[in-house]
Amino acid sequence: MNQSNDTLQAALAEQNLDLPEPQAAQLDAYCRVLWEWNEKINLTRHTDYEKFVTRDVVDSLALAEQLRPGEKVLDVGSGGGVPGVVLAIARPDLAVTLSESIGKKANVLGDMVERLGLPLTVVHGRAEDLVADMRFDTLVVRAVARLMKMLPWFAGRWDDFGRMLLVKGPSWVDERAEARHHGLMHDLALRKLASYPIPGTESESVILQITRKT
Repeated sequence: MNQSNDTLQAALAEQNLDLPEPQAAQLDAYCRVLWEWNEKINLTRHTDYEKFVTRDVVDSLALAEQLRPGEKVLDVGSGGGVPGVVLAIARPDLAVTLSESIGKKANVLGDMVERLGLPLTVVHGRAEDLVADMRFDTLVVRAVARLMKMLPWFAGRWDDFGRMLLVKGPSWVDERAEARHHGLMHDLALRKLASYPIPGTESESVILQITRKT
């Protein structure tokens, strides 16, 4: 963990992000537990408040703005808990499930959720295997795989959930073209819902929505 004197509050203020005090305190507690575990198992590269906020929090709050009240949300390949844990903290109205196919990481997520006292469900398994048994409104995806690799996982599953929201960087246009070239978008509709600058860069991130064509 970075031992600088930076604080979560300062990092949030730098990005003009304002969270209620109870949520900011929960987010700070999550950082500490995440970074504690990160010394034992690789979960994140964002081990100071500035990087955590400018990457993880900014992306998660951008996703949160696209979610309707009370949605049932599945975090696909949750890893260290982003965006699922941050969504659950920022939007306590949501019912969030974390899915993680790697057993060690799933166990860590379970420990973090228990220690933080968050009403989250953690499932050790692949998201595409869960959607048939657990009805979700929205799947959220961040830093998992390129569209060409990920879309085949959900082939035949698009009737089992409402939509997929993805956080992507500037290469999303190339990913879309690649997926189209291989015929993976034929039955799917992709829409860009939002775009926002990546702090400290000249690039931007986007929120993409994918649904089955009706």
